[in-house]
Amino acid sequence: MTVKLPDGPQTHPWVQTFHWLTNPLEFMEDCTKRYGDIFTLRIGPVFTPQVFITNPKAIQQIFSTDPKVLDSGEAAGIKSPLVGRQSMLALEGKPHQRQRKLLTPPFHGERMLFFAQEIREITASVTDKWLLNETFSVLSSMQEISLQVILKAVFGLDAGERYDKLKTLLLEILNPKRPFVFILMFVFPAVQRDFGAWSPWGHFLRLKQQIDEIIYTEIQERREKAEPERNDILSLMMAARDEFGQPMTDVELRDELMTLLVAGHETTATVLSWALYWIYSLPEVRSKLLQELDNLGENPELNAILQLPYLNAVCSETLRLYPVAMLALNRLVKSPIEIMGYQLAPGTLVIPCIYLTHHREDLYPNSKQFQPERFLERQFSPSEFLPFGGGNRRCIGLAFAMFEMKLVLATILSNLEMAVVGEPVQPVRKGALLGPSKGVPMVVTTKKRTLAIF
Repeated sequence: MTVKLPDGPQTHPWVQTFHWLTNPLEFMEDCTKRYGDIFTLRIGPVFTPQVFITNPKAIQQIFSTDPKVLDSGEAAGIKSPLVGRQSMLALEGKPHQRQRKLLTPPFHGERMLFFAQEIREITASVTDKWLLNETFSVLSSMQEISLQVILKAVFGLDAGERYDKLKTLLLEILNPKRPFVFILMFVFPAVQRDFGAWSPWGHFLRLKQQIDEIIYTEIQERREKAEPERNDILSLMMAARDEFGQPMTDVELRDELMTLLVAGHETTATVLSWALYWIYSLPEVRSKLLQELDNLGENPELNAILQLPYLNAVCSETLRLYPVAMLALNRLVKSPIEIMGYQLAPGTLVIPCIYLTHHREDLYPNSKQFQPERFLERQFSPSEFLPFGGGNRRCIGLAFAMFEMKLVLATILSNLEMAVVGEPVQPVRKGALLGPSKGVPMVVTTKKRTLAIF
């Protein structure tokens, strides 16, 4: 079969890049209307053909194909000076498999239950600062909750000078004042020039250096003073051994910690913000959730809350409607492969499009509407509902993210009555992610009972 790329826009790659950076949703939706379930874009900086796919069967093929034929990693363009080259995102082949095996256990099973009380206390501490009838940014507060959970559950840091310094540095590097400049630096390596602390790239490098110093100091102190009873993710990572009995190196630990931070901070905060927006914008959704929580009684068990079907449906629908990651990780074609009738040559990038798949009308009728009931009426396959990616690149923090979301939402819903302020919130590009415009302005109208979980 002759090698032939799927159709796509014929405009100059710079024009395509501009549309992708400034208005990605409209650009992708226009492409799928014009070209269907598979189309080719050429987006900077290298303009390698990038094949976007929204067909669930084709996505399942991608997720199940041998990594020797189709895989992600640094070769597929997954590069980030922030997370580092030993990050599981950048690795491929056996090194990637090794890291994934070492990192998966701490995020599953009863280990997560250790963090429940901290998540609830952090949520209560942040929301206690909300004043009655005073407008505030929900996104900012959810970022605060998410970051505190990561610092305590993942890094295992307690309140103190190191905690405060790391928190300040991370907030500055993860929530830049000029997000568009920030994403340009990462998309276009030519912009990565250090002209001193005043320059964007120079400022980034100095922030990163200070963060690294804190992390490596923490790792060194943990090695010198082992505390087997600790249950934070860092301690569990340090205790893990591969099949040859080898632990992770300091650089591997640092890069994976930064990966967990980047992958779990803004993403969880954004999903929580959207969830609260929809819950308090749609009275029928809020009413069903409150009734479901009320039916548990005054002192519900933690597992009872985590298994609530409508709460789970609300979280799932939030992740479906405006997925924080618009795309699953790039896959690089290493050996010729046929997808949807197209013979793709080595060097081509294949990209499952999460957003467009989540808006297929054949899967999700009235896809622009927030309807949690669709997740009660049917079960979607991993190639139809894929907010956390899929295959060998599925997010290992999936279970922890859902765990945190449900606890935070249950705590807020049971304590506060709120209202959305101003015009409807729209999805906009926030760096590499998709987020709510205006930070979701809301106001607390009533403070009520406290949910006792334990």
